[in-house]
Amino acid sequence: MNPQPLHLHNTLSRNKERFAPQNPPLVGLYVCGPTVYGEAHLGHARPYLTFDVLVRYLSHQGYRVRYVRNITDVGHLEHDADEGEDKIASKARLEQLEPMEIAELYTRSFHASMRALNILPPNIEPRASGHIPEQLQMIEELIECGYAYESAGSVYFDVATYATRYPYGQLSGRVSDELQAGAGNERRALEGQSEKRNPADFALWKKAQPTHIMRWSSPWSEGFPGWHIECSAMSRKYLGEPFDIHGGGMDLLFPHHESEIAQSQACCGQVPARLWMHNNMVTIDGQKMGKSLGNFITLNELFTGNHPRLSQPFDPMVIRFFVLQAHYRSTLDFSSEALQAAEKGYKRFMDGVGVLMQLKSDAATDDFEVDPLISMLYEALNDDLNTPMLIARLYEFLPQIHRMHEGKANLSAPSLSRLQQEVQMLVNNVLGLNTPERKTDIHLEGVMELLLEIRQQAKERRDFASSDEIRMRLESLGIQIKDGKDKSEWSLI
Repeated sequence: MNPQPLHLHNTLSRNKERFAPQNPPLVGLYVCGPTVYGEAHLGHARPYLTFDVLVRYLSHQGYRVRYVRNITDVGHLEHDADEGEDKIASKARLEQLEPMEIAELYTRSFHASMRALNILPPNIEPRASGHIPEQLQMIEELIECGYAYESAGSVYFDVATYATRYPYGQLSGRVSDELQAGAGNERRALEGQSEKRNPADFALWKKAQPTHIMRWSSPWSEGFPGWHIECSAMSRKYLGEPFDIHGGGMDLLFPHHESEIAQSQACCGQVPARLWMHNNMVTIDGQKMGKSLGNFITLNELFTGNHPRLSQPFDPMVIRFFVLQAHYRSTLDFSSEALQAAEKGYKRFMDGVGVLMQLKSDAATDDFEVDPLISMLYEALNDDLNTPMLIARLYEFLPQIHRMHEGKANLSAPSLSRLQQEVQMLVNNVLGLNTPERKTDIHLEGVMELLLEIRQQAKERRDFASSDEIRMRLESLGIQIKDGKDKSEWSLI
């Protein structure tokens, strides 16, 4: 049941727009993937979790999604600039390994973390190093069209020339100081020997220094591609132009995504994607979590609790729930205390869903209507993937679930079945949340079965003092007893 249309916020138009793919039921989605020179951290996980929910929901709506998420294994220089060392080559030198060993090591680690978080793999995962011919072709097209130039063996995109025809800065809203100062003539005169015509120009191809390990042949030099050209070439190869959605973190908005638009528009005369989506940052102590600031916590550290800021290890599903409790376009502030609160909320949430899934009905009539609830759940997702609103509305429904469990409210079998199917689909298949495994063993199961039997016998003897004593003692040990209509149940608090 999904009567409302899906609306998504388009960074390019700065508005929420009704989503309408250009060739339904096909949807083309490109998301910028990781630069694989270190362990993935929580800030890295957020975009992939965000777009995982989008892919799941589009698939649930009947679309056939081609999801392309790349691996950057060459060309991403330090400080996201056109100078400095390749991040992967730098890490390879520190660890005395080949750059491709580093790329492979951290690609495997990234995949393991994504699997733990129940993030589905993309349909296509191209590597930048495996698409050098496509990048060279695109650079040659840009030179032929007059939007790029060779300088000392490197090739740069000519921003000033591009800006005479197209609105440079249309995605981010940023207009470079160099362009405002007459295409950078004054500054260029001061710099003298700069390879660039304009400081705003960015590298499409860099001539490799003698010590640079990762290099390929090109018409201009032995070198390597710029960071931005990689995504333009790979998205064009696998999705064509224009495709439906381009996604990534807000930190990529400028210069990466702005440069992608400029390259593709210069080649093809149009913006490469019709809709641009950006998730906000994960912060820690009010600062963006990132490797450059040294304030990051890796996903593996979160899973194991092996970090000074963590009081305990956290289940990957708790981390997923924590991220989904905030809207993807809002900042998400990390703390161990926030994760502990998310852990309690996640358990209560999934326990309630579990109770709903176990309900059976032989009632002939409904005590309440399920259609308004189901409609509100879809309404939340259709409003720009509002996962916190979806979770909140299910939370509000938990008391009604427990009323049905206690026999104080009823749904007919058809209504209950519909509700169970919709909730299970949205929670498990769209939000990607799995029911947590009960952290116990067969010995505790047997002990609890015996205690509940003794407590039931005490109640039958009307020895309510003993019955209450057992319940309170168990609660002090972190075990909660819930008395049902026919039997009692227990759960870890």
